[in-house]
Amino acid sequence: MPLMGLIAAALIALSLVWPQGQGDRSWGPFGHTPVQQTPEMKAKIQREKDSARRRDEAAKKAVEAASQLSQ
Repeated sequence: MPLMGLIAAALIALSLVWPQGQGDRSWGPFGHTPVQQTPEMKAKIQREKDSARRRDEAAKKAVEAASQLSQ
């Protein structure tokens, strides 16, 4: 029984410092800014989104051009 109490106390302590969700930070001295929320990573993510959008638009235009040629 004492071992189970120790394990329970350790798990409760861990739950107090573990991030509570996707990208959320813990409070107090335990938390740190998630990598996804740093300005550098936000800029990189935005560049990747823009690049993916441009590739998607280019692919759609290529399909439209190919379908017009086959008619």
